[in-house]
Amino acid sequence: MNYYFTTQIKDSFENAIIRVTDELKKEGFGIITEINVTETFKNKLDVDFKNYRILGACNPNFAYQALSIEEKIGVMLPCNVIVSEINPELVEVSAIDPSSSMQVVGEDKLDAIASQVSAKLKKVIESL
Repeated sequence: MNYYFTTQIKDSFENAIIRVTDELKKEGFGIITEINVTETFKNKLDVDFKNYRILGACNPNFAYQALSIEEKIGVMLPCNVIVSEINPELVEVSAIDPSSSMQVVGEDKLDAIASQVSAKLKKVIESL
C-alpha cells in the first residue's frame, strides 16, 4: 500500500510551489510550515542537494476534528506535501495519504476524517 499520492508536472520549481499552494487552498488547506531542505542541507551539512521543499499543509476543520478525537494525533500533523525538482522543467509533487498513515493509530473514529482528508489531497495532486 502506498503511503502517498504523487505526480510529475512540467514547470519550474518555484512555479510548482505556487501551483501546489493554490490547489491546497482550493481544498481548504493552508501552509503552516515550510522546510527548505536544500537550504538546510547547505547551511548545516555544507552539501548541495536538489531543490526540495516540504510544505506542512493544514485544514483547520479536519485538524480540530482529529484532535478532538485523539489529542496525540498532533504528532502526525500537519499533512506533508513535498515538491522536488527532477530537472529545471520537471517537478515531482507528493502528498501523504492520511488514510494509510492513520491506520497505525487504531482509532476507528479517525478513519472517516482521514478518508476525507485523503480525498482532498488526492484531488490536489490530480489537479496539478
